[in-house]
Amino acid sequence: MKQRLGIMLIALLLMVIAGCSDTPNPEPRIKDYMKNWQSMNFDKMYDMLSDSSKKAIKKDDFVKKYSAIYGGVNAQKISIKPVIPKEEPEPDKNGNITYTYNVKMDTVAGPVNYKHKIKMKEQEKNDKKNWYINWDYSLIFPGMEKGDKVRVQTNKAKRGEILDRNGNGLAVNGMAYQVGIVPQNLPENKEASKEELAKVLGIDKKTIDNALNASWVQPGFFVPVKTIAEGDPRLKKVEKIKGVSTQSIETRVYPYKEAASHLTGFVQPIKADELKKLQSHGYESTDMIGRRGLEKFYEKQLRGTNGGVIRIVDSGENEKRKVAEKEAVDGKSVTLNIDMYLQSDLYNQMKKDVGTASAINPKTGEVLALVNSPGFDPNDFVLGISSSKYQSLEKDPKQPMLNRFAYTYAPGSTFKPITASIGLETNKLDPNKEVQISGKKWQKKGWDKKFVTRVATVPSVDLEKALMYSDNIYFAQTALAIGKDDMVKGAEKFGFNEDIPFELDFENSSLTKDDINSEGMLADTGYGQGRVEMNILHLGLSYTPFINNGNLIAPKLEKEDKPEQKIWKKNVISSETASRIRSDLVKVVEDKRGTGYKPPLKNLVLAGKTGTAELKSKIGEKGKENGYFVAFNQKDPSLLISMMIEGVQDKGGSHYVIPKVKNSFKSYMKEKPLR
Repeated sequence: MKQRLGIMLIALLLMVIAGCSDTPNPEPRIKDYMKNWQSMNFDKMYDMLSDSSKKAIKKDDFVKKYSAIYGGVNAQKISIKPVIPKEEPEPDKNGNITYTYNVKMDTVAGPVNYKHKIKMKEQEKNDKKNWYINWDYSLIFPGMEKGDKVRVQTNKAKRGEILDRNGNGLAVNGMAYQVGIVPQNLPENKEASKEELAKVLGIDKKTIDNALNASWVQPGFFVPVKTIAEGDPRLKKVEKIKGVSTQSIETRVYPYKEAASHLTGFVQPIKADELKKLQSHGYESTDMIGRRGLEKFYEKQLRGTNGGVIRIVDSGENEKRKVAEKEAVDGKSVTLNIDMYLQSDLYNQMKKDVGTASAINPKTGEVLALVNSPGFDPNDFVLGISSSKYQSLEKDPKQPMLNRFAYTYAPGSTFKPITASIGLETNKLDPNKEVQISGKKWQKKGWDKKFVTRVATVPSVDLEKALMYSDNIYFAQTALAIGKDDMVKGAEKFGFNEDIPFELDFENSSLTKDDINSEGMLADTGYGQGRVEMNILHLGLSYTPFINNGNLIAPKLEKEDKPEQKIWKKNVISSETASRIRSDLVKVVEDKRGTGYKPPLKNLVLAGKTGTAELKSKIGEKGKENGYFVAFNQKDPSLLISMMIEGVQDKGGSHYVIPKVKNSFKSYMKEKPLR
């Protein structure tokens, strides 16, 4: 009997304990709510609100409000954690329990960190008890009440500018003008005004109609139609059209237009797919981003960091509380070694042709110019290039959008000093030996149809004469004597088959063993044909060992307070080889018999090498030719220019290029002497 009574008491106690367990633990519940909040899963947050809270705000309004506010402040790296007490909190007289929670997030106005309290109430739904959130507007941001709004003001950072060595702006912050219409100001014959405006701006009238028919347009609103540059002659014309007005705006400006287009690149509005990746780095939908060239390479440095203010305001727009504030940090400007006087001069020498050029200080490696012709106007891309204009650039046979200085081309006879250097270093070339050569053609015994041709018919040549007359046969024979393996090894000492240590991307100059697949190809390599290819900057750099006792100098784009020489490759050739080649290159330009003599310059001694590279599509046919001239001033060398012009086969070959380079030397050394 006593045993049965004891069992009944135990069962009763278990029932009491079981009854107590009907009250759920609030800790997992508050953690779930905070987890959904942190993940911005606002739908699930709403489902966890108490009945009284749901009566105060509809789900659609709740989700929209949180989404708009968190999107507007650009909330990133959100952390929302409840503070869990050692003991479970006790309900107050209204049945609410209170938790403290900590919020951390990054916003457009900087980090937001705060501690706040949240109340929960037990409710029974579908015969199941659980804890629900007693929500109010202060849970969006502390101090916020119904009727309040969150206002976000972004303070845009100024983009850093790109300057040349003398402080001239290649890419600067300037002004442009939005041309637009205020609908209520249009005259009675508004169609005539729109047609006239379309004609002046070079756009379809439909473009204007589409702008005016946008959903946001009101009669008194200014409706932008097209943005045009400051100083554009069309400004005066549009201001005379009834109903048309202009507004000034800040924009990126490229003062040198085509002359530096491939170097500077341009900025454009950030795209939606880019914004998804970069929003966490502070980018906003209204930001510009570097799209090409230096604007793209220096994007992180130039763009700066936007600032902002987040405020809570009441229904009358009166500020109640400042949630966060951050000052804008302007981007840093970049000063280059580029000299726009020289850059512009080289472009003007080339602008009627297709080609590319580089200029360096051969002692310090400072890059003074990187030029392409033709170019394009970067301002068109910033202001909004029309599809027709873009298509004309894309279809232009001269390919103005092609960045030629970044690509490689057969260097022709400008490669001969490298062949000579390799021959001297491998002891396969005696520079003083007179080599007997008969006629304009030569064929090695055993070759079938392969011939090497030359221009001059000098019966015997040593190294000096071979460079001076640019004798293809001499250098073909030299390459054969050197051999494939040593030819490739020697070229690699000059920086072939690897990246140039430089900020911008260039296609690597190349010469590999696989490229030299026959004796004929090896012979062609000796005079810069075959499959040897070089970019225009590396071509200039490859002449620096002749000036620096055999050391190959590294290029430098950014200006330094005290420019110092940086060696890319040490002891590429001996100082004796360097001296010999340099002396012979003077003969090429200064001796009346040299290929680089005409037109002669007064009071300025140059050393250099001409070159013509023939581009054939079939063996035996006459192909197109690219003309080259590489030159540097002999006394205290401070300027080395390399230029290539395409399609010179009917213009005198390399002789078409020589005066262009010499003109730039004459102009630059006179007007802008380098120290």
